[in-house]
Amino acid sequence: MADIEVFLDEAPGETRGVIARDGLFTHLILHRDSDRPSDRLGARCVGRIVRVEPALRGAFVDLGVGEPFGFLPLGKDDKAGEGGKIEVEVVAEPRERKGPVLRRLGDAAGAPRLLAPGPDVAAILADLALGVEPQTGVGAIRASLEAEEDALSGAVVDSSSGLDLMIQRTRALIAIDIDHAPAPGRDTRKNREAANRAGLSHAARLLTLKGWGGLVVIDLIGVGLHGDTIVKMVRAAFAAEPQAAFGPLSRFGLMQVSLPWRRTPLDERLLDGAGRFTLETRAMNVVRQLRLALLSDPATPRYVARCMPDEAALVAPLVEALGPRAGVAPDASAVHGVRIEEAP
Repeated sequence: MADIEVFLDEAPGETRGVIARDGLFTHLILHRDSDRPSDRLGARCVGRIVRVEPALRGAFVDLGVGEPFGFLPLGKDDKAGEGGKIEVEVVAEPRERKGPVLRRLGDAAGAPRLLAPGPDVAAILADLALGVEPQTGVGAIRASLEAEEDALSGAVVDSSSGLDLMIQRTRALIAIDIDHAPAPGRDTRKNREAANRAGLSHAARLLTLKGWGGLVVIDLIGVGLHGDTIVKMVRAAFAAEPQAAFGPLSRFGLMQVSLPWRRTPLDERLLDGAGRFTLETRAMNVVRQLRLALLSDPATPRYVARCMPDEAALVAPLVEALGPRAGVAPDASAVHGVRIEEAP
């Protein structure tokens, strides 16, 4: 049975939930005060159909918060007319500048509006890790920082099994390369199978942690692989995802897996198009580092976060919410990250 740890980090402006199984991070749930509640997974809304697109087999739905509109997939027998009012539920959060994906619950009346928000971070953690009490405070802050680093990583190297894994997302698919770099004399079929199994386990974990879905192509170790054995290994690795669909093992040693999209990918939440932390991400890190100092050292009367002026302007009201022991100072020299200092 897996050793499960749950962490809940609630801070002004942002809440994070983290789950680790056997010491490896599997989930990082991130909610920000700036999020649109109608975009969150599980939210229920009254929407107005603004446009039906037969070529896309769907309709765009105004949820009352402007564009991007939600997208409602339509079956061939579904009826949808422009201007119609319907009740919908968010089944996939926005990604790639597109609105949320919706599921129709029934007809509705009135203006587009939020009826019920999706579950908050604490409720999501309780559902994912039944009966496990979340840890808070310093441990939760550090876990959220470590989980973020893991989620943004594109590689796993495990010297014990010789595993060398790379994962990369493109516009069309997710490519996973499972390679083997064994110690001398250990390149055996048994060791390659063990590395494949470990690689598939890490791949499934990282895809969940990152929030990625869609078509996944996995390049496995070795040639002449036994198809049935590999397919069973892949199915076992992704057993926690009931909507996963599996293709056969190709003669080139490739497996294809289709996974549903649910949450906005973490890289889209944290990074800009150039792969750098967004201003909001950097600002939330200022708050997190300041909270870490305050909680780690309750005896120090006051700490000040020195950060870039644009970050300081954004976090000033959030730092104020931390209480009189917390302060922020703009500092144009803090180009390499926030500095937390004891106030004079």
